[in-house]
Amino acid sequence: MSFIVGLTGGIGCGKTTVSRIFAELGAVIIDTDEIAHSLTQPDGLAMPEIARTFGENYVAQNGVLDRPRMRKLVFNDTDAKHQLEAILHPLIYQAVTAAVASHPDATYILLVVPLLIETRRYLDMVQRILVVDCDEQQQISRAIARSGLSEDAVQRIMQNQTTRQQRLQFADDVILNRNSLEFTRQQVTELHRLYLAQAQSFHATH
Repeated sequence: MSFIVGLTGGIGCGKTTVSRIFAELGAVIIDTDEIAHSLTQPDGLAMPEIARTFGENYVAQNGVLDRPRMRKLVFNDTDAKHQLEAILHPLIYQAVTAAVASHPDATYILLVVPLLIETRRYLDMVQRILVVDCDEQQQISRAIARSGLSEDAVQRIMQNQTTRQQRLQFADDVILNRNSLEFTRQQVTELHRLYLAQAQSFHATH
């Protein structure tokens, strides 16, 4: 049985930056966003059902999901959002389960799930919850810079996520990812040591 830390945080909080530092320190990373991207690439497992459900207009010429078109649809149509989730979420969960099983000797696994609190699907799988946190204005500016979305689009995404306060209530650990990458790295390094120790105790009793 693996010791798993669930990493989450709102859009633009810096989950990718934090998980990359953990990876540099030797943690095994399983990222549900990366899995979702692989499922919606040409020949991805989700693409046939997406094409059947939403039509070929949502498949780009190269066979990948037309993300801007789909994003616009699910922003404005709750039923479409639920249909897309019904296709993707079970496939992502299957891939996560397989990925965990493929690392039986990992000291610990960092499972990156942006909607860890919202979906509740992975809460029984993780031993600790790590929240990456920053203030909301930083979230907005970072998300705009990274994705090219408008401020309105970013705010709408944030409104569909749990609030910062609610997320922090679930946290066993918090990384403050504000302006200093060095400070972020220091926090990750300290938590990495903690998780190594906790994983050792966990494995001794499981």
